[in-house]
Amino acid sequence: MDDDIISTEKIIADRKTFYIDLKSNARGRVVRITEKVSSNRDRIMVPAEILDDFIAALEDIRRANQQS
Repeated sequence: MDDDIISTEKIIADRKTFYIDLKSNARGRVVRITEKVSSNRDRIMVPAEILDDFIAALEDIRRANQQS
């Protein structure tokens, strides 16, 4: 069964490209984050139901980075 992409975003930073996809599959919705460098790809999947917690953690990391 193919996953259906609901929404996608692309971020380009130096030699890296990040793709952030909201997808739906038989188990529900997930956010897939793909990092592409040259021909290498790394991916993580974040269940959509914990997306608020994931974003809050990233905001905490951003604040810590801005303070240092």
